[in-house]
Amino acid sequence: MNRSVRRIAGLTLALLCLSTGWPATPAGAHPAKPKKNSAVVLPTATSAKPRQDSAIVLPGATSAEGIARGAGNTFYAGDLFAGDIYRGDVRRKTAELFIDAPTGRMALGMKADLPHKLLFVAGGFTGHAYVYDIRTRATVADYTFGPANGSVVNDVTLVPGGAWFTDSVQPKLYFVPVDASGHPGPFTTLTVTGPAAALTGDFNLNGIAATPNGKTLIVAHTANASVYTVDPKTGASALIAGVSVPNVDGIVLRGHRLWAVQNTSNQISRFTLSAGFSSGTLEKVITSPLFEVPTTAALFGDTLAAVNAKFDTGIPPTASQYEVVLVRA
Repeated sequence: MNRSVRRIAGLTLALLCLSTGWPATPAGAHPAKPKKNSAVVLPTATSAKPRQDSAIVLPGATSAEGIARGAGNTFYAGDLFAGDIYRGDVRRKTAELFIDAPTGRMALGMKADLPHKLLFVAGGFTGHAYVYDIRTRATVADYTFGPANGSVVNDVTLVPGGAWFTDSVQPKLYFVPVDASGHPGPFTTLTVTGPAAALTGDFNLNGIAATPNGKTLIVAHTANASVYTVDPKTGASALIAGVSVPNVDGIVLRGHRLWAVQNTSNQISRFTLSAGFSSGTLEKVITSPLFEVPTTAALFGDTLAAVNAKFDTGIPPTASQYEVVLVRA
């Protein structure tokens, strides 16, 4: 791990361990680094349910956090502390290194803008966000939303005309516009007001999703164990009643169905939301023997692909490998 990433990890270690109870990485400990060029698949694990969960190893990853759906069966996933991007296939159950990120980057939540062939990546404690060209793998844009360790750029969602990013330590959302030719423009900042703006813990605004027309944003608030709507024009927020989600991290929205990934709870809760997104009803709690602190997920038909961050091993984590777990949605 490069020096600048170590500094970021070190500055946030005490904060994270204090708030979550996760063990800190022993001094000098490093996860094993398998070769990055080989794709590895874990043996399928059978659960008591009439289905089989499976896991796809991210070969050579030293941490993991975000995932995005690509074209067809393709997914993209990130190495949290190294910033590298992996590309995989949920049907073939393979993955390989796709983008070897420059030194000092991080990779948290991400989304793929397929019409414009762009991958938007939240840069976490760097205060940055990155945009990559998924054809050439080149960096298209590098945005500085806030100072390192003064902003935690955590997740991103796409809407017509651009992308919205969350900040976990400030009540702000950042919007990156994209023109018809696929060129990202200068970002703007939206201040969130109302209950979603509360800074009640170390991690606040986290996962984010949007309705297809982009007129309603939905944000997860980790410290409040809640989910809110946000008006992208005014920043006004409102609680989605009945959606109680301790340890909520990333979220997935399809129509009026919401999946909330609950990291250290090792589960994903599925809700049906009301017509106006003012309330929700719990439908199902998804668990798997393969979950090891899942953080974000992407939806492929009736399958969820969730990233195992393994924060229970420390911050930075010290597991020997990191996976994308496939479960029934």
